[in-house]
Formats: sequence, C-alpha cells, structure tokens
Amino acid sequence: MTALYQSDLSGLELLGRGKVRDIYAVDDEHLLIVATDRLSAFDVVFPQPIPGKGEVLTRVSNFWFERTASILPNQLAGIPVEAVVPDPAERRRLGDRAVVVRRLQPLPVEAIVRGYLIGSGWKDYQKSGAVCGIPLPPGLRLAERLPEPIFTPSTKADLGEHDQNIDFDHVAALVGRELAEEVRRASLEIYTDAAAHARERGILIADTKFEFGLDEGGRLHLIDEVLTPDSSRFWPADRYRPGISPPSFDKQFVRDYLESIGWDKRPPAPELPQEIIDKTAEKYREAERRITGRADY
Repeated sequence: MTALYQSDLSGLELLGRGKVRDIYAVDDEHLLIVATDRLSAFDVVFPQPIPGKGEVLTRVSNFWFERTASILPNQLAGIPVEAVVPDPAERRRLGDRAVVVRRLQPLPVEAIVRGYLIGSGWKDYQKSGAVCGIPLPPGLRLAERLPEPIFTPSTKADLGEHDQNIDFDHVAALVGRELAEEVRRASLEIYTDAAAHARERGILIADTKFEFGLDEGGRLHLIDEVLTPDSSRFWPADRYRPGISPPSFDKQFVRDYLESIGWDKRPPAPELPQEIIDKTAEKYREAERRITGRADY
C-alpha cells in the first residue's frame, strides 16, 4: 500500500497544513481537504507515514457524516473530487484521501464526549472526583463505563500546543450560551447513536472529539473528521475489562510504544519501527471494516 505524507496539487492554492490534513482553496465557498498519512502523537508530527491511514480517516468520516446527517448538517459539499482535481495522476495519488467541503467558520472549542473514564478524564477524576467540573460517583475504576456520556470540552490549541480541558461555562463564554447548549446536545446525541452502532460491531467508543462550524446564517454544522481512529478511542468489546487500560484500534497503540521507550514527547519525533507502523495501519483498517461493514479496501 502506498503512502502519502504530503500532498502537492497543481491549480489549487494551499491554505495550510495541519498535523494530518492539507487544506486547499477551491473557490469562495468550498475547500478541498486532504487527509494525508501523517501521524501525530502527543501533538508532535512523526517523520514516517502510516500507509493508507488518510484513506481510512476519510472513508470512516464520510460514513458517519452520512449516518448523522439527520441529527445535524455537516461540511460535505456533494461535489466530486474529480470536479476540482482534473489531473488523473493527482487523483490516483490522493486515492480516497480527499473531500470537497463547504467553507464554514470553525468554533474555537473541541467538543469531547466521554462514555468511559480514561485518559485526562481519569487523571481529573483522581484529583477531584469530577471531569471538567462534572461530578462523578465515587469509586469508579480506570476505564469504567460512566453512568451516562458526559460532555467535556477543551480549548483548541495551536499546532504544537496542548488542548486544555474547560467547563461548560467557559464554552458559553466563548460562543454564547445558546450555541454552547446546541453543541452539547448535538455532541451527546451523535455519540450515543454512534456508540450503539459500534457496540453492535464489537467496538466500544470510549471517547471522541467533535468539531463544529457555522455557515453564513449562523447554522451549526459538523466539520473536520468524525468518529475516526484519530479523533476517538476505540476498544475491542471482547477484551474490555474495567480497571485496566484496554487495547485499542486507534493510535493509542503508538502512544503506548512511545511511553515504553521513554521519549520526552518533544520534537523531534523518534523513528518508529516498521513493525509498529504495520500494526498501526492494520488497526486502522480493522476499525474501518468493523464500523462500516465493508471489507473491500
């Protein structure tokens, strides 16, 4: 499987490169987003790609965009990539990594929903018995399923910086209380529906991150990526046990390796062994197969 670390398209203005995505201007109303095979962990971009990762992220996101469209409109423009990338060779290089989206105004928050107690939520709970100001029952164990999903937003950090957990009042101060309420409602509804779908296919969605944007009329849209192995923590249901950190289908596999070698989590990123790259690529593909039900990639 070929890898795409960085795209370079003719005829389109490159607006920027994020940790994973390259963004091009199509016209005043549309963008082309390319999900490359770049890997980031602990907010550092690694020098080696994970082959096929960007295609998995794009196909999985498109699956969820379609499924959740009845809950909230999303960024998809319905314009085929060939309409904006006419060169066949460039399209072959992109594979399924590109999508044309509407230009929307992103909100300055990460909308995180947690269904299980893990990661920074677990650390917060150990210190205060709460996560992002939301009190939780005493005595919960690591990775325990929460009584109900909770909305635990964070700031949206610049490239190379770390997001910071914030409470709901902080979100309301940033975007207004009415819009904050809408973001929370949509986040919880989408997560609940997706978690039920994934559970039927042997995957537990421990937590996930959503991003939202507004159109010119102020209408809320789901944007960026949705419920992918990059933006979510996916656990195999048959290996889940409260009290331990379960294995995962996402890049937690890479994080665990990096913790094991004692990397200080500062650039430059270390070289990853080929075995780690191959296993990570397979975990992404397996997550896609389970979630979408398609096995033809």
